[in-house]
Formats: sequence, structure tokens, C-alpha cells
Amino acid sequence: MGYRCFEVDVTGRVAQLVLNRPAALNTLLPEFWRELPDAVGRLSDAGDVRALIISSTGRHFCAGMDLASFEHTDLLPSGDPARANAGRKRLITRMQDAFTALERARMPVLAAVQGGCLGGGLDLITACDLRYATADAFFVVQETNIGITADLGTLQRLPTLIPAGVARELAYTGWRLPAARARELGLVNEVFGDHDALLAGVREIAAEIAERSPLAVWGSKESLLYARDHDVAAGLDQIATWQTGAFQAEEVAEALRGRAGGHPPDYPDLPAVPPL
Repeated sequence: MGYRCFEVDVTGRVAQLVLNRPAALNTLLPEFWRELPDAVGRLSDAGDVRALIISSTGRHFCAGMDLASFEHTDLLPSGDPARANAGRKRLITRMQDAFTALERARMPVLAAVQGGCLGGGLDLITACDLRYATADAFFVVQETNIGITADLGTLQRLPTLIPAGVARELAYTGWRLPAARARELGLVNEVFGDHDALLAGVREIAAEIAERSPLAVWGSKESLLYARDHDVAAGLDQIATWQTGAFQAEEVAEALRGRAGGHPPDYPDLPAVPPL
């Protein structure tokens, strides 16, 4: 299926979603909020994609929401105050869900960031599993700079990725967070010299993830996200329940055969999710 806001490519067991509006700094159009969860859901449901890379084109990864979107009727619901406000909340939650689709995906999502990552771009990457950047990348809670409180996930996810005091400082000031400092704080896993090196490096990491048992990786993602939002006791109970249902002795045996034979194990894909 074709999309307006990005292109999707699947090579082997790794998919890549590429923001493709460099002349507009890859700003997010109204269609984006429908297209992203659709694309990610399809890739996740297919069962044969084991890692997803989200990358971009041009100088900047994403400059946030396209300003034309603020004139879109869906973003500015009309009517009496009660109905308009209720409609606005419904719209915001749908936009939030577009990014939460990245967490719901059964495979890890890796963000490859070059240049500026502002506003909605930061919301996007904080919902990814892993983040990588070029040396010239920077991150901004841009909403503060245009008189808006960030409402699509940054304020909820960023403090779980970096120290809370730093997250507050970025949210209150709208300052830039350079890539090197983001690496020190743990927001990004690695910094690469340029965009080509970034994409090559992230593809290599994604390919290595794709060699692991997709069931074990999915279980790890589910448990890490659950542990983020619950206490230790609840997290231990969750993983015990997962392991009770998902432990697969044959996958352990395959891992041992691969190690003994000096070749990557051959694990089956996840089952495809049939459409409703």
C-alpha cells in the first residue's frame, strides 16, 4: 500500500520506514496519523518482519507537525465548547495512539536520526525501542517554543529514558539537546559520524536482532514495556506468566545447534495475525 508521508521497504526480515518529505523538513501531515499506525500494524501482523528501522531524508529527521495541520478542520473541531473540547481530546488520543503503535509492534523499532528532531519527531523516537543519531543531530521539545504543552508522549516517555531533571529542563526551556549529550544521558545508543554511517550501522544492528528468536525478542519487548509502567513485583509476575505460555524448548535447542555448528540459528517467524 502506498503512503504519502513515507516509503516502506522490506529487505529480508528487516523493514525500513523512511520519512520522504525532505523539502518540508519531514514535517508531519494530517495523513501521517492514519498512515503510521497502518504501516506499523501491517508489518507487525505479517509475522516475518523482525526489526523495523525508522529513518528520514534530507538535512533533518523531522521538524515536528506541519504548521498547515493546525488549520486542518480535524485539529480545530468546531461547535459549542463542550463538544469542541471533547472532540479535541478524542483527536489528541488518536494522535497519541499513532506513536503508541510503535510500542505495540511485535518487533523492535530502531530510530535513525540525522539533523533536527523536533516536536512530533521527538514524540516519535521516544516511542521507539532504540535510538541512534548522527553527530550533528539535536533534539528539541519544540512545542514549548510555540506556546503549546507537548501532548503526544514526550513528557511521559522522555523522563523514563533520561534523568527526570534534564527532561524537565528541556520541556521548560525548549533548549536543544545535542547528540553527544543525548548519548551521555542515554537517549541515544550510539552516535555516528554522518548519515551514511548511521544508516549502515543501524541496518547492521537490525540485521543482528533479526537473527535472534523473534519470540524471545517480542517477549523481551513486552516485558520491558510492562516493567516500565509497573512495580517490580508486578513485572516479575508478568514475565512468569509470559514464560509459562511462551517458553519454547525447540528454540533453545536450535540456539545450541547453531552455536555448535558455527552458524546462525534458524528460528520460525511469528505467526501472522489474520485481518479482522
